[in-house]
Amino acid sequence: MIAKKEVQKWILSLLDDPISNILIKNSNLTKTQIETFLIDVLAEKITGKKIIYEEKAKFRLLKEEISRGAFNRTMNQARKNVIKSIYTVILLGYLGIFESPCLDPYLEVANKIHTYVESYRTLWKKEEIKDEHLRIVGMLQKEIEEGLKQLSKPKSISGKM
Repeated sequence: MIAKKEVQKWILSLLDDPISNILIKNSNLTKTQIETFLIDVLAEKITGKKIIYEEKAKFRLLKEEISRGAFNRTMNQARKNVIKSIYTVILLGYLGIFESPCLDPYLEVANKIHTYVESYRTLWKKEEIKDEHLRIVGMLQKEIEEGLKQLSKPKSISGKM
């Protein structure tokens, strides 16, 4: 069951990532929902083969296996929360909120996350990783973590932190 171990390893690395943890904590998804949603959406991409729902249910990180029904219920909850989140973003755009300066810090941190991910990918493709590269990526990670922690406070949306 290499596929299961591969997917679980990937999910564990995501759940161990400090940036992911801050984002998950402040999202509309529980850790269980994000885990289930990722298995549903990405497991086949990671393994390169079709996986039926009975098998996907076994990919969860739990010690004991869950039923297909429990997996499907959690997956549907996650899907509904993702759809609601997307509609929230669309609504904010429709209302013109994205033009508001109070969202600028969120856009800045989103751009930093994009830069971080691209830097990380580039770094691991290199044959020789220098300490300086690791230091810069580490500094960017810390900066993103601090920015996300500040932006997760309810007052941050008012622009009066």
